[in-house]
Formats: sequence, C-alpha cells, structure tokens
Amino acid sequence: MSSRRSGARASATRVLVGALWLALVACGGGATEPAPDAGPSGAAGAPDGNRPDPPPDPNLPYATEVVDFEPGAGAGYGQSKLPNVVLGPPSGSGTDHGSLDVLSLGKGGRIVLGFGQFAISDGPGPDLVVFENPFWPGGDASRVYAEPGEVSVSEDGETWLTFPCDGAGDGEGHFAGCAGVTPTLVYDPQSTVPLDPAVTGGDVFDLAAVGLVTANFVQIRDASEFGSAPTAGFDLDAVGIVNALAAGVTP
Repeated sequence: MSSRRSGARASATRVLVGALWLALVACGGGATEPAPDAGPSGAAGAPDGNRPDPPPDPNLPYATEVVDFEPGAGAGYGQSKLPNVVLGPPSGSGTDHGSLDVLSLGKGGRIVLGFGQFAISDGPGPDLVVFENPFWPGGDASRVYAEPGEVSVSEDGETWLTFPCDGAGDGEGHFAGCAGVTPTLVYDPQSTVPLDPAVTGGDVFDLAAVGLVTANFVQIRDASEFGSAPTAGFDLDAVGIVNALAAGVTP
C-alpha cells in the first residue's frame, strides 16, 4: 500500500472519519464531550469543528496573523473559522488520529502566516515547526496518511526561499523536505517554550538549509494535489517557532 494519502483508500478513510464526527456534532452527539482529537486543556484549538477558536496568545511563539490565503480546488473545510483556526498552538492528539480543527488548503492552495512580535532566527537545530494532521494507521509510520505541503520562508513577504519537497514520497512514509508528514503530539503549549519538536511533533525546518538568517513570514503550499471537496489538500493546524527572536532585532 502506498504511504501517501493520494491513494483513494487512505483519502476515503480520512474523509469518512471526519464526516462521521461532524455528523455526530450536528446531531448533538458531541455536545457534552470534546472531540477525540481535541488538543489538551488550554490548547489554542477548539474541541470540535463547530466551536470557534480563541484568538492566539501573542506571547507564545506561534503564528498570530494570516497574511494571505489562496484556496485551491476542493478547499472549504475550516474557512468559516479563519483566521484563528490556524493561529496559536496546534490541536493535535498523537500518532493514531489527526485533529479536525484545521484548514484545508485545497489542491495547490497556499497560505502565508506572520508571527507578530516574533521572528524566526537561524539557531541551533531546527528553527520552525509546521503542524498538520497526519497519523499512523495501526501505529505503522510507513503507512502514514500524509498530505504533503511545500514550505517557504521570507524576511519581507515578497522574496521567498523554498525548502525542496518531494511530494510524491518514496512509498515508505518519507516525503523529504515536506510538511504534513509527522503527527502532531499532545502537549502543553504554555510550558513547552521554547518549542521542542521531540515533545510537540510536527515537521521541522532549518533556515540554514535555504541560507536565511531570519524570517518573518512562512508560506505553505499544498503539494499533494489530492482529495475531494471540502477537505482537499494540505490541512494546516499551526506553525510554531523553535528559535524565536524579537521582530526587528538583528541576531
């Protein structure tokens, strides 16, 4: 079985799970308990697909602004909750299922995020983390349900440097250089500062790989070109900074 969710079986399973949960919410089945993929208490994400997300805490090192959004074909899911659905910490729940508190970019869709008082700095190890909602069926990482995304960074929001992304993958659960591959874990965003990818999960990126010292903006573009409306493409949960610097300060 291909590791990529571009396989019809993988996509159909993911859409069915989401549809069943949304149906339960609509019928009142989830009124008293949070969704099974809700984030921990205090996380930015809302516990179900209908409840509004709170505004992001500007003192935490996550995206605080949607600068631009160009949805691709088949987008729609999560748009009613913009902008907060993709701001602040993620709402992940581990390796066995992904969050529904996300924004589907659509096939080839793109989004640009800003970080308010923070900038991303090239420091030791990875500098930023992108959170999507992949998961491992049966705990098998080689069968990851992944919708890859291409990540770019910029100092000024006009000139972009892109991390090479192998959106086709190798059939073994590896999509070199892409976001949307590593599950988002359950963690306390208030105490996990600075971010530790071993604790948070998500896909990491190092500014040194593209020759940039600081970045103020992150762009994510769907590289899967797969899925059906309204959940097609990359499902963005959040973007966080590992090596944060006060915006405007020279490292």
